[in-house]
Amino acid sequence: MDLDLSDDQVALRQAVRAVLERECPITSVRGVVEKDEDTEGLWATMVSLDWPALAAAPADGGLGLGTVELVVLAEELGRAVAPTPLLATASQFVPAVSLAGDEVQRARFVGAVAGDGLAGTLAVAEGAGPVSAGAVTTTATPDGDGFVLQGCKDDVFDAGRADELVVAARLPGTAGEDGIGLFVVPRSATRTERLVSLDASRRLGSVILDGVRVDRSRVLGDPATPAPAAALARALDVATVALAADMVGACQSILDIVLAYAKTREQFGVKIGTFQSLKHKMADMYVALESARTTAWFAAAALDEADERAPLAVAMAKASAGECQKLLTKEGIQCLGGIGFTWEHDMHLYVKRAKASAALFGTSAEHRARVATLVGL
Repeated sequence: MDLDLSDDQVALRQAVRAVLERECPITSVRGVVEKDEDTEGLWATMVSLDWPALAAAPADGGLGLGTVELVVLAEELGRAVAPTPLLATASQFVPAVSLAGDEVQRARFVGAVAGDGLAGTLAVAEGAGPVSAGAVTTTATPDGDGFVLQGCKDDVFDAGRADELVVAARLPGTAGEDGIGLFVVPRSATRTERLVSLDASRRLGSVILDGVRVDRSRVLGDPATPAPAAALARALDVATVALAADMVGACQSILDIVLAYAKTREQFGVKIGTFQSLKHKMADMYVALESARTTAWFAAAALDEADERAPLAVAMAKASAGECQKLLTKEGIQCLGGIGFTWEHDMHLYVKRAKASAALFGTSAEHRARVATLVGL
């Protein structure tokens, strides 16, 4: 397994970064955070560049790239604190439909992402606890040729913006990963409530499903078989490693800000970057960042190659990104001194993105527990 980015992947990273620096400056992010400005212009640009369907199959209208390229994209989104439904669409909705849907469903939903700019998301989490197929309690009761959904989903990315949601629900009388179904539900059929989040650049919401009827054409796979649960587990792995990469990107910006500050700020007539104590802090931050980045790349490559270690690698990637953000958010603010605590400084935007993401799709502690389980401890 080659963990170096190819020339094409490096070119992709450079191209995405150039577009985001031009179209999504931090001043625009502030506009979203402070004034709730819309991001439709930025989303239209991303759609025109085929980013939402970057990892979808060419037969479904996508670019046919892999999870590694998706992780490259996600890291740049985190680096820019990009406030659009791109991450949810590309790393949650598209994988879920691609893995669980049939040819007609993929053409209908993934094709709409690629061709029409449809925004999607994945609704799995319910209340406290890790996101997993086994934790699903929302019910899907058979009703003729369809199902009636009842329940509430929490921490749904872009719940109020996504056009379509892939909802995980359980057949009555089933437990564990048996009887899990995946249903594509139009947002218009649900009731959404925006959640107050530490990171106001990423809009999280609750989705209330109160007797929502879904016809058979919107049911991904057969809920009576293990296939939808297996597809959901794989889709969650893709979503988790993409979110870990998003955290790495935010942490990279934190380190970049600290390095720039250390090279210009003076104390006692010298640049503070020459102080040994600050050098040690920045070295520790760099090591943590590179560890989290390469672990995310390994997990993405393992998913692309269907490596049996993929679930373990994904858990390690999210745990590593969580530990990285703990160190960089703390030291990043402290290295800036008093200015780092102010609303006027941009540091808090990156810190909030990394901190909020650390609590989604499983915390570091939950993924370390998953690692322990997977290695038989």
